[in-house]
Amino acid sequence: MIHHKVHEIPEEQVTELFSRKFFNGEQITFAFINMKKGCVVPLHHHESEQFSYCFTGSLRFEIGGEELILRAGELVQIPSNVPHQAIADEDFTGLDVFSPPRRDWIEGTDDYLRR
Repeated sequence: MIHHKVHEIPEEQVTELFSRKFFNGEQITFAFINMKKGCVVPLHHHESEQFSYCFTGSLRFEIGGEELILRAGELVQIPSNVPHQAIADEDFTGLDVFSPPRRDWIEGTDDYLRR
């Protein structure tokens, strides 16, 4: 068993508009996401299946060519290797879960996020 305390997980300021706290298990990456209005996560894809949950604000996704606005209390499931992008239409806080773990986040090779 591993007991995590969210307030003890360091927050990574990825860009001026995007920050995250994440930790990894053997099979998942679990991430608390903060995006300021206007933040763009560029079009990308990854082998991980992704679940994104919105606590506050909204996030406009384009997933596999379809648009979806994710609002508080809603969850979207993004299949493995499906191209997607997101834009924060307002300040957003959420939770992302990935399986398998996001190797690019762990290794710091997620350059598409840092532009």
